[in-house]
Amino acid sequence: MSLKSKILKKIKSMSTNNEEALKDEQTINQGTTAENTEATTENSTPESNDSGKNDTETSSNEQQIIEMEKKIAEEKDKYLRLYSEFDNYRKRSVREKGELIKTAGEDFFKAILPVIDDFERALKAADKTGDINTIAEGVQLIYSKLKSTLKQKGLEEMEASGKTFDADVMEAITSIPAPNDDLKGKVVDEIEKGYSLNGKVIRYAKVVIGN
Repeated sequence: MSLKSKILKKIKSMSTNNEEALKDEQTINQGTTAENTEATTENSTPESNDSGKNDTETSSNEQQIIEMEKKIAEEKDKYLRLYSEFDNYRKRSVREKGELIKTAGEDFFKAILPVIDDFERALKAADKTGDINTIAEGVQLIYSKLKSTLKQKGLEEMEASGKTFDADVMEAITSIPAPNDDLKGKVVDEIEKGYSLNGKVIRYAKVVIGN
């Protein structure tokens, strides 16, 4: 074979190898591109889904926070209203209690005033007359009126004479021999009367007990 023929054959062989190498390179590039595309698709899809999911959860949490803040505001408003009402009630109660203390005895004194008027009239009449019986009768009438007025206000006279000694309503001053067997352990004499006001003892009867 001539030198020229050998050179041409070598050039042709090199050309063929270059074409095959180029084809192989294109094939490899195409495969890589496809893999990258597929990987990009796979990676991008979950990220997109996760992003949408996170947005939904964030929106839901924000809504819950708004609702909770609204409820807290409503409860706070109710508390403030209730506290204000209670404070007003407390102040009103204190004011009414103070007024009641100042005027607690008003009704009682109004009831006693007519008795005082009777005493004044009796004193004037006593200066004009020397009849002791008339004066005594007037005093007795005023005394009865006073007792009746006090009874209407709840003051009761407690009877003790002849009754069995009761330490809950009586106070024994001393004891003496009983005049008879029936008076042993009972009240022989009443030194000072006892009184109760609306059922409550306000003064114990001072008594002498027979033994």
